[in-house]
Amino acid sequence: MGIQGLTGFVEERGSFFTDLRVRDTKLVIDGSSLYHRLYFASTDDFRRGGEYGPFAAAVGEFFGSLRACRVAPFVVLDGGRGADDRKLPTLKGRAAERLRAAHGLSRGEGGCLVPLLTREAFVQALGRLGVPFVQCFAEADREIAGLANRWGCPVLSLDSDFCVFDLAAGYCPLSHFQWRSVCPGEGERGSYVPARCFSVEKFCRHFSHLNKSLLPLFAVMNGNDYIDLAALEVFFSKVRLAGGCAGGKGGKHARLQGLLHWLSQFAEPTEAVDSLLKYLKKHQREEIRELLYASMEDYTPSDVNLEDFFQNGKYECEAARNADLPWWVLDALAKGKLAPFISDALILRSTFLHVQVENMQRPSAHSTALPIRQVIYGLLLKVSQNTEAASPSKQTNDLPVVCEFDRLQKTLKKTFVQAASLPTDFCDDHFTLDKLIEVPMSCRRMLLLETLGVKMSIPASIPSHLQLPVAVTCYWICCSEPKVNSHQLKALLLMMVSGELHRITNDPDPTVVHAEDDTIAYNEFLKWKEKKLQHKAFDLDAAHSFCQWQCCLQMGLYLNQLLCTPLSEPDLTRRLYSGTLVHRLYQELKSTPSVENLFSSSPKMTLLYQVLLTTVAS
Repeated sequence: MGIQGLTGFVEERGSFFTDLRVRDTKLVIDGSSLYHRLYFASTDDFRRGGEYGPFAAAVGEFFGSLRACRVAPFVVLDGGRGADDRKLPTLKGRAAERLRAAHGLSRGEGGCLVPLLTREAFVQALGRLGVPFVQCFAEADREIAGLANRWGCPVLSLDSDFCVFDLAAGYCPLSHFQWRSVCPGEGERGSYVPARCFSVEKFCRHFSHLNKSLLPLFAVMNGNDYIDLAALEVFFSKVRLAGGCAGGKGGKHARLQGLLHWLSQFAEPTEAVDSLLKYLKKHQREEIRELLYASMEDYTPSDVNLEDFFQNGKYECEAARNADLPWWVLDALAKGKLAPFISDALILRSTFLHVQVENMQRPSAHSTALPIRQVIYGLLLKVSQNTEAASPSKQTNDLPVVCEFDRLQKTLKKTFVQAASLPTDFCDDHFTLDKLIEVPMSCRRMLLLETLGVKMSIPASIPSHLQLPVAVTCYWICCSEPKVNSHQLKALLLMMVSGELHRITNDPDPTVVHAEDDTIAYNEFLKWKEKKLQHKAFDLDAAHSFCQWQCCLQMGLYLNQLLCTPLSEPDLTRRLYSGTLVHRLYQELKSTPSVENLFSSSPKMTLLYQVLLTTVAS
């Protein structure tokens, strides 16, 4: 969520904050705000699609700073769109903005874009660091506010909606949370993170001692992610707002300030709503009244007991109960073991596919992974058919359909996609989603590998955490259009080997003995990386191909999670994928084929590369 123009106004004034020393406290963190903020701070290359290693390192440093100040973090992540899907217009607008940013980056213009797997890398990093987190069933804001008030601790976010919630210990914007500048402190109290806290009291005092119970009405009238009332334009055109003329013309924040001054004349929301409705046509009034009151509820802290989740692992909310999903699905969603993509497909039969920096003249990079998504939809929507008994026309009519929002060239389009009919040897006609966990592991593994087009078993010499990426790479080679060329394939596999070399040479476990030749190979690799590239050309077609691989990996991850991980989950935080590295390897392989021998000092890494190459080629 977010209130139009409020962050800019509050930051510009600067006088609505109080200084805060954050230490010896619990801290409820808005996970979505945090991972966006940390990703943008961890890299300056947004064209090449994903620097997950440096991002994971920044996540580690952030929570290290909190630990040094004895701050106990609790991360709360947004879930799916929710059964009412009220934010759909806002989400479509954001997807269109993301598309414009991606198109600009593809042409060499500036801009920022979080890469495709950032959220998955963040969840993995939290798990590896042991940071407690929960994934809400839908929008997290109300549950964040409820938990912070239950514990009497601050909220850390970058969302202006938290200026409106009635928070017992206040809202700390991430933009004023100086976690990289921990202060040693004085005496026994110890070190702290310098921060600033938004003061509702100072804010309301500035607007003629506005009653803070009117702030939710202000948010709704001004416009937020849930509501954009065109009908209220009649009000704004007729009423004379202080600090501006009728229609709210004037300075940048004139309308926002005028609305707050106008609201300050009322003692409570009912009185203000009654006054507002007088400006509207009679036949609109009751409908708008109901909409205003319903929307103000969005700023009431939730009664979902997240404390119970963090203490006992139980997540219960009315919306989840009403969705009537299997218990294991609800549990996996709350623990971040299933992505919001899954709940959206299951509850709404509608999903968003996030654009990357790809070739906008070609079909979306996500089209390559369509057959994987169709199997996911088939599992979720209980598609099971005796193909011999059903006629082709009957099969088509019976298959569920999912609405996907994806790009068509430079515009956002929705497409209706049929779920796949599952193989008859996988499940009988009595199969339902709640029984999926009862299907033998060997059958689930077989469905995963067959979906990825892998007919043989993956060699045991390939580490377990690389087996899914290897299977995905086999699929990518077969299904990508245009076809993957040998330089792209070798660059990708060399990148995987470099990630494995980084993992074993940087293992913090003191009992692990590092082979000397691995250390030598790793140091040589670092020297090679430090060399200046002769040509820093950006190859858009190669970028498109690597985007396709990430789309396939994302859906491979989701299918593997839905099947309760028959293959080990690959660790994105350990440099499995690096956009700048894979692009550089690709460029250098074209001009200097000997780059293929980059890890020749390590027999183990040389063998791994050969096994990877042989496996995907076969």
